[in-house]
Amino acid sequence: MERMNHLDEQYRTPGQLIAALLQEKGWSQRVLSLILGIDERTISNIVSDKRPMNAKLAVTLESVFDVPAERFMELQKTYDLAVARIEDRPDPERATRAHLFGDLPIAAMIQRGWIEAKDVRDAENVQASLQRFFGVNRLEDVEFLPHAAKRTDVSINATPVQLAWLYRVRAIASEMMVARYSQEAVEGAIRKIAELRQHPEELRKVPRILAEAGIRFVIVETLPSAKIDGVCFWLNDASPVIGMTMRFDRIDNFLFVLRHELEHVRRRDGLHQAMLDVDLDGAPPSTTAEVEAQEKLANDAAADFCVPKKMMDAFVARKAPFFSERDLIGFARTLKVHPGVVAGQLQRRLEQYNRFRGHLVKIREIVQPNAVVDGWGDIYPLGE
Repeated sequence: MERMNHLDEQYRTPGQLIAALLQEKGWSQRVLSLILGIDERTISNIVSDKRPMNAKLAVTLESVFDVPAERFMELQKTYDLAVARIEDRPDPERATRAHLFGDLPIAAMIQRGWIEAKDVRDAENVQASLQRFFGVNRLEDVEFLPHAAKRTDVSINATPVQLAWLYRVRAIASEMMVARYSQEAVEGAIRKIAELRQHPEELRKVPRILAEAGIRFVIVETLPSAKIDGVCFWLNDASPVIGMTMRFDRIDNFLFVLRHELEHVRRRDGLHQAMLDVDLDGAPPSTTAEVEAQEKLANDAAADFCVPKKMMDAFVARKAPFFSERDLIGFARTLKVHPGVVAGQLQRRLEQYNRFRGHLVKIREIVQPNAVVDGWGDIYPLGE
């Protein structure tokens, strides 16, 4: 009689294969129990798939039926998966939780006071807090989820981490009280801030100048991997917001990013989607041609605010390739700016970031006491 094919796809479980092998040999289950030294009831449970196959039994059956043990184990695995899929209760929120818990720094958000929960394992409170944080009634409506029914396009190409930071800035800015904004006000603010560039301690006045110009200025510490420098967006198309991270605590970076965002405000960029500025010292992110043009204008305005391009060109032409401390300080005095402002722009120009680092004075502790701040151990009291 022709030998049966143990790989036949009609066998879906180990028990079905064993039953077929018994039939081929003309054995009863009692005979198999005697051969294996196992009670007949156990053999019945194995053949009826009420008892799962294990590696030891698979090896024993291999010696009896000359069928590889791997075949018995493969059928058991397939059968177990099929049963698990049948018994699995559909959970439409599982994929949502995978995105939220996988893409967001939940632990950091809890530590920062953005989410009210004991820790990341406190799933119920984490989920409820995330709904409040993102202003949605259902988790699946969070903006960055692939199946979100409604999208506001807060910021094109922003990562979930960056969007979380942006939502925090927006929530804080929404509670601020500032003067009425006008185009003349922002022009005046830029002129007033320009007068402060020579003395770092004078930059403590920046938050008040912006508030008087109708600009909501918020400093929120960045989140891990976000690489955010700043953002510009508008509330109700009438009230501009500037958010900054101050992730680089240097006078040159502070003035560059601030003026960059002020240029967005000045040109009314960010009316329909936030102008999220990521890694301004690095390569620009891939985005639309319109946004690229807006970013270039803002970068040019910021660089010219720190050191006018024509004057920088002339300075480099005169002094290159040797730049001394004396040259740097003298040039800064001519411009009426702090030497650190010139040092930062010269570093960018020459791509030599180890030069004149001693002039890059820290600025955060000067600016923060008069600003609206969230981070570095301080939690902004939303809704209080």
